[in-house]
Amino acid sequence: MKKIKHPFLLLLIAIGLSNVLMAQNCNLSIRGKVIHLENNESIPGAYIWIEEIKNGAVTDLDGNFQVKNLCPGTYTIRIQYLGHEDINDTINIQNNSFNKTYRMKEGSLDLSGVEVHGHKDAVQTTTAITALYGEDLLEARGESLGESLKRVAGVTTFSTGNSIAKPVIHGMHSNRIMILNNGVRLEGQQWGAEHAPEIDPFLADEITVIKGAETVRFGPEAMGGVILVNPGALPTKKESTTDLYLVGATNGRMGNISVKHQGGSGKIQGLGYRIQGSAKRAGNIQSPEYYQRNTGLSELNFSGTLGYTGKNLGTELYYSYFNTELGILSDAHTGNLTDLEAIIANGRPFVEGDFTYDIINPKQKVSHQLLKFKSHYHINSNWKANLQYGFQSNHRQEFDKRRGDLNEQASLDLELFTNTLDLFVDHTHENNFSGTWGVNLIQQANSNVPGTGVTPLIPNYDMLNAGIYGMEKLSKGPLEVEAGARFDYRTVSTARYIGNDLQQSDLTYKNFTAFLGAYYQISNSFTISSNLGSAWRPPNVNELFSQGLHHGAAAVEIGDENLLSEKSLKWVNSLEFSDQKASFELTGYLNRIQNYIYLNPTGDTYVSLRGTFNVYEYLQANAFFYGVDFSGSYEFNKKFSGYLKGSIIRARNTEDDTYFPFIPSDRMDWGLAYKVGEDGKSHKFTLSNMLVAKQTRVPDFDLAPAPPAYALFNFSYLKAMPVGENKLNLGLQVQNLLNTNYKEYMNRFRYFTDDIGRNITIKINYQF
Repeated sequence: MKKIKHPFLLLLIAIGLSNVLMAQNCNLSIRGKVIHLENNESIPGAYIWIEEIKNGAVTDLDGNFQVKNLCPGTYTIRIQYLGHEDINDTINIQNNSFNKTYRMKEGSLDLSGVEVHGHKDAVQTTTAITALYGEDLLEARGESLGESLKRVAGVTTFSTGNSIAKPVIHGMHSNRIMILNNGVRLEGQQWGAEHAPEIDPFLADEITVIKGAETVRFGPEAMGGVILVNPGALPTKKESTTDLYLVGATNGRMGNISVKHQGGSGKIQGLGYRIQGSAKRAGNIQSPEYYQRNTGLSELNFSGTLGYTGKNLGTELYYSYFNTELGILSDAHTGNLTDLEAIIANGRPFVEGDFTYDIINPKQKVSHQLLKFKSHYHINSNWKANLQYGFQSNHRQEFDKRRGDLNEQASLDLELFTNTLDLFVDHTHENNFSGTWGVNLIQQANSNVPGTGVTPLIPNYDMLNAGIYGMEKLSKGPLEVEAGARFDYRTVSTARYIGNDLQQSDLTYKNFTAFLGAYYQISNSFTISSNLGSAWRPPNVNELFSQGLHHGAAAVEIGDENLLSEKSLKWVNSLEFSDQKASFELTGYLNRIQNYIYLNPTGDTYVSLRGTFNVYEYLQANAFFYGVDFSGSYEFNKKFSGYLKGSIIRARNTEDDTYFPFIPSDRMDWGLAYKVGEDGKSHKFTLSNMLVAKQTRVPDFDLAPAPPAYALFNFSYLKAMPVGENKLNLGLQVQNLLNTNYKEYMNRFRYFTDDIGRNITIKINYQF
């Protein structure tokens, strides 16, 4: 792949094309947002009709819509939504596009006969956003959250084996990526590389990735990006729907079932509910030439929601439960130094396992509970007050190979309790100003459960974080400008015994962050956005105080209590093109980080009665991350289309002019799709190819050389068909079609084994 010698060439070409397009007559657009007059909540599925062109649009999940290809002139807009009064507006557009927020009032309206299908991404904001929904999300069902998000350009995974994957955005992962479960920041033991997010992707109707530094909106743990796992809106009238998913896979002989049912009350207008549950079971994963011993998993999840939306008041009560048991590759735990060196040199297990569903030590058990209460109150037509409280309980146990009765006792046993409180006000005005002001409080208590017989890897700690923030946005024609600022204050108190010695620490952190962004619609087809934001992250307790064997990672980790807070300045720029046949998005970013914290292999080993383990230490250095994400698609005709997406990232230690470990290598995914039939009754065939380069930018020392480049072919088939008034989706996927031997650089167990071989998955979705 040739390097781009003139990085601004694309921008100059875009500006030149935009001037040509703007010289034409019919390149204007109408953009807008539809919300409830009573409570300022977004209205998805509202119908927008423009009489003069006999065409319209439908609002997306955020209430946004856009109508393109308009000539200068006067237009009559009609907005309709079931149970609300029509909105009729007359606007005149000449040289600039139009942008307006519409408020709908509850009323009596019969829209029988109007049927709306489809979904669009939210109207562009000043931060790069990508969402998985609809068909893309349907094809990802049965995968973990991390694996699902690999479908987004610029997102990869940091994995420990094939069943544990953490999302990576622009090279950042773990405590630098915030995940929101139905609007609540997910708080678990996310600091570990082998600690997968405790969340069930089946509960989501849309999964959104925000690639910018979002600490102003969400707090310190969002310096690398944010992942929003959002269920759909609750029904507000008498109706009910059920979704059934059945997923089976050959590799690991995995079975997965999920059921979701939701409905609304016929007696109490505005009252709705949703219940959802899933179960998953898999056995040993198979590489192309052998089974990986002790790599099975078991998972059981549940969630329920009850909500009410009235004229001035809205409330929601939400609960979710996540429980999993995961086997850890047996060959990652070796008996002595000679065995450890031998298996790393061999690159694969000496003993080939058999298939079994049994999960033995080493393993981990994790349960996570979340309870959320949210309420909003409509102060007047412009202002809305919001309150959200969340309580979370996370219990993590990691089991090692031990003798006698100790084998049944966890070697690491942690309980984390988190309380979050958000108080904020939203305002939207006719003068195109909108914004949010608020305060955020987080209280955490993390405890080591006694009785493990092992010195705790991390100490007990209490954490309190208070943040205050404000954001304002101006929308004027084709231009949107957004700015915000936040101040955080955090205290951390730790305590643990090392032998008979009590060690305590009291730490304080505080920081100010801000951002400024803009979005501009250059022409009907081209848009550009830019966002410059500062971010920060205080060191986590494991980075400060880790002292011993981390059983799930099969490694000894050493912390440094003198680590300083990370501080970054990230600049993200996106250029988008879209017309009837083609779409393209190019995102470039620069991220300069002061005091970047990373886990580095030392080359030393630790020998104990439980085996021999590599030693890692937490270090700190100034860093410079930069890269490019790209994605595009082209429709050759109504049946045949293609897509292309990929990412390039560079990360340097600017102090030593060296490279950091575990940075994703360059990759590109491309494919061709053939589709026949209409959307409600269709067949879609897709053949794709994933190309991953060898990571040549590696640190001076590693336990083994970076694995070679690899190419994987994948195939998928999706059939949609009506069953009476219901809908049935049938899917077939074949991953690693040619059963290729390969190793992913971002897999911490690549020292011991190959990655997963061919996997055939069958998916059934019945909507009734």
